[in-house]
Amino acid sequence: MVDSIQETQINIQQLNEQIQHESAFVDAIQQEISKVLVGQKFMVSRLLIGILTEGHVLLEGLPGLAKTLAVNTLAQTVNAGFSRIQFTPDLLPADLLGTMIYNQAKGDFEVRKGPIFSNFILADEINRAPAKVQSALLEAMQEKQVSIGKNTYQLPKPFLVLATQNPIEQEGTYPLPEAQVDRFMLKVKIDYPNIDEERQILKQSISQIQPTINAVASTEQLLKARQTVKSIYMDEKIENYILDIVFATRECDKKGLGKLQNLIAFGASPRATISLAFGAKAYAFLQKRGYVIPEDVRAIAFEVLRHRIGVTYEAEAEEVTSEDIIREVLNKVDVP
Repeated sequence: MVDSIQETQINIQQLNEQIQHESAFVDAIQQEISKVLVGQKFMVSRLLIGILTEGHVLLEGLPGLAKTLAVNTLAQTVNAGFSRIQFTPDLLPADLLGTMIYNQAKGDFEVRKGPIFSNFILADEINRAPAKVQSALLEAMQEKQVSIGKNTYQLPKPFLVLATQNPIEQEGTYPLPEAQVDRFMLKVKIDYPNIDEERQILKQSISQIQPTINAVASTEQLLKARQTVKSIYMDEKIENYILDIVFATRECDKKGLGKLQNLIAFGASPRATISLAFGAKAYAFLQKRGYVIPEDVRAIAFEVLRHRIGVTYEAEAEEVTSEDIIREVLNKVDVP
């Protein structure tokens, strides 16, 4: 038993040293992004967690909060393919995936691939696309493949969808189906900058000097970092803590949260359990640690769970949100 503990400690120490070396590109990415993006460190860290775990990210915030700028700049810092797709009500699946076209020279049909065939996909205002486009994107997000005609094509690695949506404008929009929302590992809410940050934004906007963004990371570094994230040590107590949090959203009465029973329409899915585990490991990686602590789980709990818990009409009448429920769960569940 003692030998096993000592061996684990040695492995964690080696992993810490490995992470110190491999996470250098993360610092370089953050430094490049800070050239054009003022504040919003929280949003950037969640985007990095998505990249490190191959988890799609949904950014929700009011117009003008640099959602598109953040994703665009992040893509520039990585030497990888990038496509920006502006979602509109008249968008067709073929505009996203590609289609078969007739080649007169060859006398046959050939595939013309769409913008989805890239490493980073910025799905701007995703909730403006109709159901058929949402369905086509769903296959790409989940299966990492696309069907065109009779053939199926694998998407490049890494592949990541970073989507944005406006929470206040509902006219001409198509609410995302629950099945698709669940495919997003994280849902990140963006808030206004403080007055000092906005003053800096103002000065930067009227300046004649426009910063240049350099590519400071490669796809090979990302893929290698993902393997390192998976190898980060997670104790069984942390695993049980994650399970307790998720099951508290499903079996409120058994977890001493009976007062939430009539407020929750449906609890978090098994994807929430997986996302909490991988998200906590990625957060530990960003902190340059080779092991997960409870604070890592709590740090990303809201982003993982807020879109996976359905609230009842009773909750809406009482103005109780999914975030209120998450807060109550985190306060009730015992921390190891």
